[in-house]
Amino acid sequence: MRGDQMQKYVIEVEDMTVAYEEKPVLWDIDINIPKGVLMAIVGPNGAGKSTLIKAMLSLIKPISGKVLFNGLNYESQRRYIGYVPQRGSVDWDFPTSVFDVVLMGTYGQIGWVKRPGKKEKEKALDAIKKVGMEAFVDRQISQLSGGQQQRVFLARALVQEADIYFMDEPFQGVDAKTEKAIVAILKELRSRGKTVIVVHHDLQTVKEYFDWVALLNTKLIQYGKVDEVFTDDNLRITYGSTESVLKGEG
Repeated sequence: MRGDQMQKYVIEVEDMTVAYEEKPVLWDIDINIPKGVLMAIVGPNGAGKSTLIKAMLSLIKPISGKVLFNGLNYESQRRYIGYVPQRGSVDWDFPTSVFDVVLMGTYGQIGWVKRPGKKEKEKALDAIKKVGMEAFVDRQISQLSGGQQQRVFLARALVQEADIYFMDEPFQGVDAKTEKAIVAILKELRSRGKTVIVVHHDLQTVKEYFDWVALLNTKLIQYGKVDEVFTDDNLRITYGSTESVLKGEG
């Protein structure tokens, strides 16, 4: 059984419950994600979307449940997993350049003791070009716009050459051009067999951007292929009112 699941799913979440000060934020989450999907996690504010991916990445400790990546725990698989946090959770005043931030993404492969060499620096520059930030390579990150900062963190994740990517609201505070550029990169990752999980709030773009979706409101309402799961009935259950669904809130 386990051998079949390892082949079928790259991420398995079983019986996960997370609570803050004894109040459940996520309740009894079970989800299996196959390889090579681009999946949105959507739900109203306070639904536990960011908490879910943080718990999966061991950034928050669940009170119960387990998470497996390719049948193994996070610690043994972390070098194959990339993470782009919410832009608001990062100290952008830290004195470092675009190039140095992206270069940090190579440390998972070479370790923190060994210094990055020519190969790692070339990877960093390639990733910076891929996100359209080559003109800002020496710029301090504090001097960038919100959209530019988001591109830099995406480049840092890309340089890891991970198999699984988690992104927490990558489109928040970016302009339309940056959003289109990020979507193109996410779809390219999927075309190369990567698995990409995105916390997303704009219901209007779910069908355009993603092929899988998870509907969350403390409990997992439903998940699977967008065409099968992203229905009016499921959205009403998730958001609790027709009005919020029609407005695309959450």
